[in-house]
Amino acid sequence: MGSIFRSEEMCLVQLFVQAEAAYCCVNELGELGLVQFRDLNPGIIAFQRKFVNDVRRCEEMERILRFLEKEITKANIPIIESSENDKAPCPRDVIELEVAFEKLEKELKEINTNQEALKNNCLELTELKFLLQITEDFFEEAESQLSGSELPSEESVAVTGCSRRLSSTSGGGRLKLGFVAGVIQRERFSAFERLLWRLCHGNIVLRHVEINVPAEDCMADEFISKDVFIVFFQGEQFKSKVIKICDGFHATVYPCPETLHERMEMSVGVNMQIKDLHMILDQTEKHRKNLLLSAAKEVRKWNVKVKKMKAIYYTLNLCNIDITQKCLIAEIWCPVTDLKKVHSTLTKESVRNGSTMPPILNRIATNQTPPTFNKTNTFTVGFQNIVDAYGVGNYREVNPAPYSIITFPFVFAIMFGDCGHGLVMAIMAVGMILYERHHKNIEMNNEILTILCHGRYIILLMGLFSIYTGLIYNDCFSKTFNFFGSAWNVRAMFQPNGPWRNETLQNSSVLQLNPAVQGVFSGKPYPFGIDPIWNIAVNKLTFMNSYKMKMSVILGVFHMLFGVTLSLLNHIYFKELTNIFLEFIPEVIFLTALFGYLVFLIIFKWCVFTVSESEIAPSILVHFINMLMFNYSGPAMTPFYCKQVRLCDNSKVSILRSEHTEAEIKGGGDKNHWEEEKFSFGDTFVQQAIHTIEYCLGCVSNTASYLRLWALSLAHAELSEVLWHMVLRNGFTGLSSVGLTITFAVFAVLSVAILLVMEGLSAFLHALRLHWVEFQNKFYKGAGYKFIPFSFRDICKR
Repeated sequence: MGSIFRSEEMCLVQLFVQAEAAYCCVNELGELGLVQFRDLNPGIIAFQRKFVNDVRRCEEMERILRFLEKEITKANIPIIESSENDKAPCPRDVIELEVAFEKLEKELKEINTNQEALKNNCLELTELKFLLQITEDFFEEAESQLSGSELPSEESVAVTGCSRRLSSTSGGGRLKLGFVAGVIQRERFSAFERLLWRLCHGNIVLRHVEINVPAEDCMADEFISKDVFIVFFQGEQFKSKVIKICDGFHATVYPCPETLHERMEMSVGVNMQIKDLHMILDQTEKHRKNLLLSAAKEVRKWNVKVKKMKAIYYTLNLCNIDITQKCLIAEIWCPVTDLKKVHSTLTKESVRNGSTMPPILNRIATNQTPPTFNKTNTFTVGFQNIVDAYGVGNYREVNPAPYSIITFPFVFAIMFGDCGHGLVMAIMAVGMILYERHHKNIEMNNEILTILCHGRYIILLMGLFSIYTGLIYNDCFSKTFNFFGSAWNVRAMFQPNGPWRNETLQNSSVLQLNPAVQGVFSGKPYPFGIDPIWNIAVNKLTFMNSYKMKMSVILGVFHMLFGVTLSLLNHIYFKELTNIFLEFIPEVIFLTALFGYLVFLIIFKWCVFTVSESEIAPSILVHFINMLMFNYSGPAMTPFYCKQVRLCDNSKVSILRSEHTEAEIKGGGDKNHWEEEKFSFGDTFVQQAIHTIEYCLGCVSNTASYLRLWALSLAHAELSEVLWHMVLRNGFTGLSSVGLTITFAVFAVLSVAILLVMEGLSAFLHALRLHWVEFQNKFYKGAGYKFIPFSFRDICKR
């Protein structure tokens, strides 16, 4: 049997490579992607391995690259994608790359730090500019108010929320005022105002104004919710209280000159500094953007290189270095068919690097079970993933994936049989296939769409098979085709051949065609699929029930029998002749004697009894139940055979023991070699009995499980008919063109949402269960472990 139907033959190879060329050889093996390395140092923890420092250096470079990608994304700069074919740098180039990364990170961090400091400085100066502009009117108003003696109460302040406070005076003279000015967050001002009033006992004047910055200003966002305030007071004691309160509310206090001339000079200086800072910030941002633009062109390429370097050093940690420190020793799993290709690649790389020792590959014998490797392509990978989801197959056992390429979409189509819906599904799949050919790397943010695109060929086959079964059912959006003409003739039921007259049609709501009347039934079946006359028959559901139920049983039995037949291929390949006679043959006999006979009865009834004799035909179900009332069970023969083989083996061991003296055994013999392997006849008998009972009951339950084909097929057909009669048919009765368009849109949306998506997903899951449980468990153990090659292509996709 070819490798497409069975996993690849694997071999364990010991590899010897000169230490100086080890990095480059492992690099080429990663590009090749055909070998899996074994860990030769399982007892050594990670941080004690030889190349652990190199792995950490690669992890540090990955951290720097993540930082660069974050900064590039934050700056809204598109990152240019890179090819996965970028080679990993040579060991002598790694240090230069690492230095370049560190220099770039240091420079970018310095730019960010300086830019942040400049922005903070510019923000403070801008706040001071607004403070100087706004507070000029406060001085005049405060001095005029403090010249009087009016003292507002705390209640009036709490109620009106005014922003002025008056201090009490003992005389009418002009007072020497102190003040504190600053900027505070708007949501904190209310509490700030109340606390100032209570701690200063009302001996202050507080004014505030919202900062209004033009929207086009580059720093407008920083002043959306800030206010400028100024507090007038008398005495140093109040000044210290006000400053402490400002610190408590995280208000920024700025120095403000007392004279108008000084304030004007300060305002001019602040404006000049702000202008200079804006110019510096623009230059800094331009330099930062140029730096990120240059990094955006290379960051993906750097990422690929670092990932490859890290993978190489990680793989080198799985190998050993000989005592001379000149040779690298590795053990790899490799497909036998690719062994020459691996050796040729390593030889070329060693010559290119000037290695004095050619690579040596030695196949070694091992008792370890090799990994399972099934070669796939774009078309078969989806079906292989379906099989592997159940369990990775044992080494060299029959692979169900090639057979599932036909059986899986066909089983799905039996439950989804509608050529209209199948055509829509096939068109969607073709669209995804064409999209994939123009976009080689399918990466989508939506996980569901990604899964659909990766399973596009499965969807295509499911759609094509649904078209085929839809033609068999003669069902297209619940309507039928009449390509070949019906085998039934309604006109023949009228007189003189039949009993019908015109009055019969007027007085009867339901009429039945009698096939015994000459000319009513031609006796020839419809050439392909169901006769279209059943679409208008009252007993359509009864007929389709019987037809689809029997069809499900027939297909289910053949599907299970095919699975049992595939187990024969496993027994032959692994030379398990005992299992052929004591397992395979009894299983086939049991399955065919019961359910094969049931299939025979169904086909026999279809072929022998005519339409006119259908009423007197015997019931298959009653006949089958009567047959099962007898007991045909017998003892399982496998445990007795195993016991006989064990007795023969024990006698041979006794003869060999007698040929060796006790001295020979003590001298160099292996004591464990002569120990008998324990055999329990009772355990084997119970295990085989359980297997027999499980298989017998499983055949019954599995056959019944295939009736889901009948149930889901009927459900899909009935839902399609409901949508036609309740939605679309109403659009053809008295509606305008606009109403017809709306009706068709509703019909299309419901058809896609309910019949294609929901029913399609349901049929897919049921087809998956039938393959995993009813089909694969007849021959497929799925207890192996997957071959995971050292491949840069897979590593770069993570």
